[in-house]
Amino acid sequence: MGERIIELRDIKKSYGQVYALGGVNLSVDRGEVVGLIGDNGAGKSTLIKILSGVVTPTSGEILVRGKPVTGWSAARSRDAGIETVFQDRALAVQQTIVRNIFMGRELTGFMGWLKVNKEIEEASRLMREIGFTSKVFTPQSIVGQLSGGERQGVAIARAIYKQAELIILDEPTTALSLTETAKVFHFVRQVRASGRSILFIGHNIHHVFDIADRFVVLDRGKVA
Repeated sequence: MGERIIELRDIKKSYGQVYALGGVNLSVDRGEVVGLIGDNGAGKSTLIKILSGVVTPTSGEILVRGKPVTGWSAARSRDAGIETVFQDRALAVQQTIVRNIFMGRELTGFMGWLKVNKEIEEASRLMREIGFTSKVFTPQSIVGQLSGGERQGVAIARAIYKQAELIILDEPTTALSLTETAKVFHFVRQVRASGRSILFIGHNIHHVFDIADRFVVLDRGKVA
């Protein structure tokens, strides 16, 4: 077993008298892909928000690399190397690949000038790292020209640039064809090979069977 990146112990989240999560245990080790499966209303979205630090659990314990963390927040989640790629991917489709990767975290030099060539060089490296093999597109290509699977790759590359050790993919193959799904799986395998971890969210175990090392099934807020 590799280093444990994140561990949730008996995580509960209630809204008034309604429990969205009823004592969830979950762990992700370095270099593994964990499939988190569940129907709508199973608690997947709440769990993602807790891992991302935007929702505080009602009770339970969060450990990062084996150490308990108090005051869990979005900032602490980022410090732990956790990045989430949501279904909409939050990409600016009229901008270039390189602009999407560095948006909000631009490389700047003297007097705040953008290091454009350095950004292009780094974007090329990130694209190679995740297995972006298409020779049709370059870092200066417009994201709107990419397929759904390739856009997912750009979102993953951006997460890696942000020093992600654990990337949460929120139903990344939704509405994708088999060909585009295969591209996403290729990117995920490359990320795993680099020693990073993936939490792959899906509705159906068949959607992630070929990519996940193990599965966690949520049912009405509990691990089934």
